[in-house]
Parts: sequence; structure tokens; C-alpha cells
Amino acid sequence: METVNQDYLVSAICAATGEVFSTMLGLPVEAGQHFTEQAGCQTVDGVIALVGIAGSWTGSGRISCSAALACRLSGAMLAAEYPAVNEDVLDAIAELTNMIIGNVKSALEEQLGPLGLSVPTVIFGRNYQTRSASVSEWTVVPFLSEGEQFEVKFALMPSPAAETSTRHFAMQETI
Repeated sequence: METVNQDYLVSAICAATGEVFSTMLGLPVEAGQHFTEQAGCQTVDGVIALVGIAGSWTGSGRISCSAALACRLSGAMLAAEYPAVNEDVLDAIAELTNMIIGNVKSALEEQLGPLGLSVPTVIFGRNYQTRSASVSEWTVVPFLSEGEQFEVKFALMPSPAAETSTRHFAMQETI
């Protein structure tokens, strides 16, 4: 199966995350060593925000962090204090995710062509499981900010629908 250049993807994730943290939050962020994680059910505590990607490649980008870090990041973004996760915190994390994944998408379009983004989905709770259908592995970049770790994950694969559409279009041109 065709894959995205791992180094390019990691570089795009680091650049996008650094830019959003610097510009929108005024917070330092430090990238850790990236790794590949096999997909499967994962038990989670905290906040996860997902944004789907569609086009000639499909998949999703995801940011996960603790509830406490979500409150601190939201406070930095909205200039307010949040002692607990509420609708404002969930909205702020959705917007941060949209900005980071959107910036990664823009960088990837240089190699992959036009891509679209879905509306962010945010999940919050304790001891819940997540699983993404059709994803075999994630590229994971851990970051450290405000003394806590959070992760940006990306899963991307060629779109079977786009491949079929491209083949159909190419066949029409030869007729």
C-alpha cells in the first residue's frame, strides 16, 4: 500500500503545532520523538478531538490530552480560567484541532493534491475506548506544553474511491 512520506508528515505536524501554539496560545511547545502506533481499541481518559480528511487520500487527524491540559490550553486561547471541562473548553479544543490538522492538511496538499476537512468531533470522559475503522496505523508525535504531554496523531491512506474515479476518468480520455 502506498504511504505518505513519514518525515514530511512529522515535519508538517511539528510546524503546524508550533505555529498554532505560538500564535494562538502564546505557549511554548516541544516535540518529542515520533513513532508509529498500530491501530486498535485504546482506553483513554481526557479529551480527544478528531478531524476527518477526504480527497485522493483519506484518514483523520487527532489530538488528545488530559482534561487539565485541555482547560489550560482553552484558558490561554480564550483568556479565561476553566477549572473543569465545559462546552467552552470542548469548543476551544475543537478549534485548536481544526487549526493544527488544517495546517497539516495544507502542507500535505503540496504532495497529495486537494484535501477536505470534516467538522471536528470532540470526545471527553474517563475510561472510554476509541477505534477508527479502516486505519491500520497512526503516525504519533508527542508534545510537551505546560508541563504535560499531549499527542497529535495522523492516519492517512490512498482513497479507494479517488483511485477508482481517476482510473475511470483516464479510461474515458482514451476512448
